[in-house]
Amino acid sequence: MKDSIIILCGGGPAPGMNTVVMSVAKTFLSNGYRVIGLHGGYSGLFSKAPRTEDIDFFKADAYFNRGGSYLQMSRFKPTDKDFEENFNLSLFQDNNIKLLVTVGGDDTASTANRIAKFLEAKQYPIHNIHVPKTIDNDLPLPQNTPTFGFNSAKNEGAHLARTVYEDARTSGNWIIISAMGRSAGHLALGIGEATHCPMTIIPEMFDKTPITLNKIVNLALSAILKRNILGIPYGTVVVAEGVFHDLDPQEIKNAGVSMTYDEHGHPELGKISKAVLFNDIL
Repeated sequence: MKDSIIILCGGGPAPGMNTVVMSVAKTFLSNGYRVIGLHGGYSGLFSKAPRTEDIDFFKADAYFNRGGSYLQMSRFKPTDKDFEENFNLSLFQDNNIKLLVTVGGDDTASTANRIAKFLEAKQYPIHNIHVPKTIDNDLPLPQNTPTFGFNSAKNEGAHLARTVYEDARTSGNWIIISAMGRSAGHLALGIGEATHCPMTIIPEMFDKTPITLNKIVNLALSAILKRNILGIPYGTVVVAEGVFHDLDPQEIKNAGVSMTYDEHGHPELGKISKAVLFNDIL
């Protein structure tokens, strides 16, 4: 039986998913491997009926430059009980899988490591290649190479921010823009720089000092006051969501925000409108 590799995508969507997956597929196809795509992220490895399909050259060639993710993604994180009772070892054995390729963030990488150790203990050792997925660009890659999807996200964010800035100028208002970036402000900074935003607020600005709502608001107010002095009654403020992530939980509670957390223990920032919150406080 031909040696196989299996590819899965974990976490949430990001630009460049198909480019990464299909480029990996093409590479291994050219070296004589069978390439299996797994839908549903890790949930597929802990199911008796995983959704898999073979990826051939024509499928890889058709999707490598498209947006979205051909392989359906999932944030599923297996428990120790899942490993004991639900892991689909036969999927690897029956398909002669020699390599697991995972595309995702920190949690996806750590789970891949658990799976590799689990399979080794089951006398079925495999290799694992992990492709880090983060549009935050917060990984120290060689030669300052940006993480995949970052430039696309920055360009699209800048396009939206330019439209918002024009709305602010036209209406004579100030508008707050919130950009992704849990622990780094690269995306917000790139968007602010590309649009000549008067104020961009990122976690790195605070130099490891406590981040407070008062500091964030004062930074925004300083930009508004300086522009008023110059006779410019409009503008935008770009805020990286990471500053919200690092706020003291009690301060978040005092601001009237009820935070929920995902299965990995991360605050579900997507369910909170940071821009609306800061706007209300301002």
